[in-house]
Amino acid sequence: MDIARLFGLSCGEFVVEMKDEDARGYAPLGKVTDNGEFSLDGEAVTAAELSDLYEGRLESVYACNIAGSRSPEKNFTYERGEKAPSPAVRTAKPRVLIPAFPGTNCEFDSAKAVEDAGAEAEIVVINNLTSDGIRRSVEKFADSLKKSQIVFIPGGFSGGDEPDGSGKFITAFFRSSAVREGVTDLLDARGGLMCGICNGFQALIKLGLVPYGKIIDTDESCPTLTFNTIARHQSKIVRTRVCSNLSPWLSGVRVGDIISVPISHGEGRFIAPEPLIAELAERGQIATQYVDMNGDATGEVQYNPNDSMYAIEGITSPDGRVFGKMGHSERRGGDLYKNVPGNYDLHMFESAVRFFK
Repeated sequence: MDIARLFGLSCGEFVVEMKDEDARGYAPLGKVTDNGEFSLDGEAVTAAELSDLYEGRLESVYACNIAGSRSPEKNFTYERGEKAPSPAVRTAKPRVLIPAFPGTNCEFDSAKAVEDAGAEAEIVVINNLTSDGIRRSVEKFADSLKKSQIVFIPGGFSGGDEPDGSGKFITAFFRSSAVREGVTDLLDARGGLMCGICNGFQALIKLGLVPYGKIIDTDESCPTLTFNTIARHQSKIVRTRVCSNLSPWLSGVRVGDIISVPISHGEGRFIAPEPLIAELAERGQIATQYVDMNGDATGEVQYNPNDSMYAIEGITSPDGRVFGKMGHSERRGGDLYKNVPGNYDLHMFESAVRFFK
């Protein structure tokens, strides 16, 4: 294949890696090697050089290779010793209540994930056009909450994330007396579960449900999620390490397992006072961390997309029944991410269903 053909327009064509015996009948482009170089007619360029050229062109305008906070890189590990929590009432098919707020965009992905796992999903649209719409939404949600075993707050961009909009309306809704009482009853009396992903994680943090396990008035001593250090939205696949088996949501994986997960957020940087992080680690409430290709927690932006302290991706309540994380573990499927190898199944939805059996 000559240079003009190699670098010419190839609209609608594909480059496919195949074994020699399967490649008959196709135009050969080259051979795959393991030396990290692209070579042609005696000339060679390394993949690292090409990567630097590609990422460096606009580096001064849109920096990619930024220096993170470089908090200590530490792999947290916690193995549950005591008996795991259990629900007050068991059921073969738990009901999962999924609120859809203005800006939510993952309610259908979330509903499919829980239904594929064997649960029954109910999406409740929260209407905020009028005060009467909000009142009726509170009544509807509080009523459905009484019949549900799990609350799942999906991802999205509540309040447009500007400025610091993430989770504000969601938290105001959950602080209404009827919903607040329903959540307290679900967690304290009925032994139910809660989870929030991305925007939902932001809401759980602002409510205090993680890491405290109850709705409280948060202050500067509490953890929070803030803007990514890279100062823009991040959308990519990252690797996470399971740090703790405290949570029922993580009963289907082992401590140390590496799970790949898609992320999509502009405010995902976890920060908290150092003493609080130490307490969370000691109690097993740090559930997952961003890790590099060696499986080690890191502050490098290629792997820790938001520069979270100690590479923290997800945390839980003290008993593990409330779980918040940034990565979209609901965005999974057998034919997704074929070009990015990895294990994408955290088994969290199946684990939640199994918790009630």
